[in-house]
Amino acid sequence: MTAIVGILFLCASFISAEEKTTIRFGHFPNITHAQGVIAHALSRQAKGWFEKRLGPNVEIQWFTYNAGPSAMEAIFARSLDVTYVGPSPALNAYFKSNGEEIRVISGAANAGAALVVKADSPIKTPADFRGKKIATPQLGNTQDISCRAWLKANGFKITLTGGDALVIPTANPDQLGLFQRGGVDAVWTVEPWVTRLERDAKARVFLEDKDTITTWLVSSVKFLRDRRDLAKKIADANMELTKWIQQNEAEAQKLLIEELKAETRADFPPDAVAQAWKRIQFTSEVSRDLIAKSVRDGKEAGFLKGSTDTSKLIETP
Repeated sequence: MTAIVGILFLCASFISAEEKTTIRFGHFPNITHAQGVIAHALSRQAKGWFEKRLGPNVEIQWFTYNAGPSAMEAIFARSLDVTYVGPSPALNAYFKSNGEEIRVISGAANAGAALVVKADSPIKTPADFRGKKIATPQLGNTQDISCRAWLKANGFKITLTGGDALVIPTANPDQLGLFQRGGVDAVWTVEPWVTRLERDAKARVFLEDKDTITTWLVSSVKFLRDRRDLAKKIADANMELTKWIQQNEAEAQKLLIEELKAETRADFPPDAVAQAWKRIQFTSEVSRDLIAKSVRDGKEAGFLKGSTDTSKLIETP
């Protein structure tokens, strides 16, 4: 009898192991990816937000990325299932794959971006940017495209290498020193770097970009097709986490600061995080109007060409 019980136990263990599902989940170490950062922190503490809502046979593997295109390439390579990412890389990946690889399953954050100049800068109007140098985080990223589209909308001729104003893609950590040394006249970036420029370089906000998508939660089409039940639970859990963040700002910021330090080994002052937090709108909603604006900006900036049909982009599992 004991032997039979032992065999049954081993069989049950084997079946349980066989049914284990691993989900590869991505995010950036950034305040604007707060849902991903906080969920990663809770996973590290064995209090997994998504794990609790996906069931005992689901394991989350977290991956951090420093740039949206890298996360999209990981989805193309089938090494990532879902990720938090900015709209421009997601749109580029969607159009590049003719709408066959990427789906937006939930919103995450809007706003949080700004164009800053020096406190004593003579720049007072859009026309004053003629001949000036403006840093953006990365060529083709969301803020880079917003900057180029805004300059063109104000009558400037802008090319990848010059024009009436020079847009210089510069990694966020390098923008501060370049700005302080006078290497650029302005910076168009996203939180927490806007706050850092304000505090450490005495920058002033010339334009706050409030009507913009900052972060989406996207899934590979393959994951949606193969595990739609889990994709739905992930979207629902993200919505629930977003509401929790909205209602528990102090605790959310504490978790975020601890996790950012674990991921980047950098300290984020609590008061700076609180200041940056005020500019960001955490939301699980996906605005079709803002998608249309992102597409227009991408076309205006010259990064989106050909068909820009977004009819399959959003898919609620």
